[in-house]
Amino acid sequence: MKIHDQRALKHASPDENTTTYSLLLDELTALRDELVKSENGFSDTLQKVNLQHHAGAANLIHYLGLRRRDVRPLQEKLAAAGLSSLGRAESHVLPNLQAIITLLQHTLQLTYRDDIASDTAGAAKGPVLLQANAKNLLGKLPAQRQVRIMVTLPSEAADDYTLIKEMLLKGMDCARINCAHDDPAVWLRIIDQIKLACRETGRHCRILMDLAGPKLRTGDIALGPPVMKWQPRRDVQGRIISPARIWLHHEKDHLSCPASADACIPVQGDWLAHAKKRDQIEFTDARGSRRKLQLAEKVGDGFWAESSQTAYLTSDMKLHLSRMLKSKKTENVGNAGAVGALPQTPETIRLYRGDNLILTRYPIPGIPEQYDESGNLLRAASIACSLPEVFAMVKSGERILFDDGRIGGIIRSVNADELMVEITQARDGGEKLLSDKGINLPDSQLDLSGLTDIDIENLEFVTHHADIVGLSFAHRATDVELLQQHLKRLNANQLGIVLKVETRAAFENLPDLLFTLLRSPNVGVMIARGDLAVECGYERLAELQEEIMWLTEAAHLPLIWATQVLESLTKNGKPSRAEITDAAMGERAECVMLNKGPHILDAIQMLDDILQRMQGHQNKKSALLRRLHW
Repeated sequence: MKIHDQRALKHASPDENTTTYSLLLDELTALRDELVKSENGFSDTLQKVNLQHHAGAANLIHYLGLRRRDVRPLQEKLAAAGLSSLGRAESHVLPNLQAIITLLQHTLQLTYRDDIASDTAGAAKGPVLLQANAKNLLGKLPAQRQVRIMVTLPSEAADDYTLIKEMLLKGMDCARINCAHDDPAVWLRIIDQIKLACRETGRHCRILMDLAGPKLRTGDIALGPPVMKWQPRRDVQGRIISPARIWLHHEKDHLSCPASADACIPVQGDWLAHAKKRDQIEFTDARGSRRKLQLAEKVGDGFWAESSQTAYLTSDMKLHLSRMLKSKKTENVGNAGAVGALPQTPETIRLYRGDNLILTRYPIPGIPEQYDESGNLLRAASIACSLPEVFAMVKSGERILFDDGRIGGIIRSVNADELMVEITQARDGGEKLLSDKGINLPDSQLDLSGLTDIDIENLEFVTHHADIVGLSFAHRATDVELLQQHLKRLNANQLGIVLKVETRAAFENLPDLLFTLLRSPNVGVMIARGDLAVECGYERLAELQEEIMWLTEAAHLPLIWATQVLESLTKNGKPSRAEITDAAMGERAECVMLNKGPHILDAIQMLDDILQRMQGHQNKKSALLRRLHW
């Protein structure tokens, strides 16, 4: 029991408080006895739990029993009496209760009963077990930090040893490989780079490989006509800030397009060989507008050109070269050239609130809405769904979300081949729906296996090369059981497992998922907050992530705080104020995950600094009163 609690009781008048303390003691004793008794209903569950997790499973039972009631009235009474209010009892429910009971018994000068547990020292065991489980799964803590940093590696890391080495030196403790991308050959090169960098730097790094799980995504979109567009940059008043930069090259030189170019024009034949710096290229674009390009610089066999006009080009469009003479007149140079073959690009499916969208079960390329010559709608926009088996699992009136919730709708009708969706959520200017974007069905009861055939095939690679496997899109306990069965088949029972909580069903079934997870020796949980927010609503995310943190701590399981941490910094080079606060909240987890991006090294360094600063102020839910320096 804390010192301030003892002092509060010592200074109180016995006559004034005896009745209050007696009532509190009766209530707490009844609560403790009820929680102890609740274990009986979980006897089968506890028998299946791995021996090293027995204490965590039992404590989780007690915590669930505690939180199945509204504890706030009891908390108010405890706080008024100067006693612990159970607000930080997640990792040690019964020891915390017993400590208060024991203190009240001392105060009331009661004789201990033999049937009252006296293991008040158990309060210290929960955090110790949690840290031991975290070390087992995620590796030992870095020297200067109490929370580990996990980083999702990009595909380029397979051939960029320097990047991985710098990540390790900046503070990466765990590397994540997403099996939804690339293939075993690329994964193996990434893993070899990690191991080489670890040997060279002396750093330790666990490897987590995420199985893709059932990918509910949009299908391909039909290719439109080959049209190229560019436009100059303008300010809010429409004035040109800088011209568009265009790269012209021989049509057979497919690899010459620089990343900084606004457009790349392939040119037929050797027509460009006649061009010189400061020449002009004139043409009539696809809209019938006369347009000009100013040649600015010759580089190798290609040319940089600039344009202050918006233009649309098509294949075989005629190009005319003109040159300024000393007399300030222009003359045509050589014969007309022609634009080479332009690549086809997908059609644009733009959706507005009130529009309809047809989701099809067959892998037919998606198309935008179709109109007749009079402008009458013939057919709504359509796009395929990667898992047509969900058509039998959804109902009219249920919600459907696309692309991380950017586009939302209501399913209005269902048949064997199509879903008709009314778009209810989109920005005023509409939203583009692209291929390979996630689809969420938060209201639907989806009966999808947590492991696909591809996952099972990839699992053999994972068991040979990774330290941890991530289970994506698990909905129910049977998904965890299936993974455990395959690990047993592969003689990989000791492989770490991370359960990703990213669906509404996973959150609602979380206790069952955790008890099943605890059957394996080396386990943890990841809050995949992006998908979870889409599934459950952004307004509920703060509440949900708190509840997940409480349950995992009660089970003595390490937690990974994931998705969109410092995302603006990682992608754009500058964090938002809200992201800094969010990253600081990661101090309450055992690991924080960063996603890939061009500024990932800056993000690792900043996260390392934030976590080091915060560890003097926060440990899980407990505020630490470090000396302040003004």
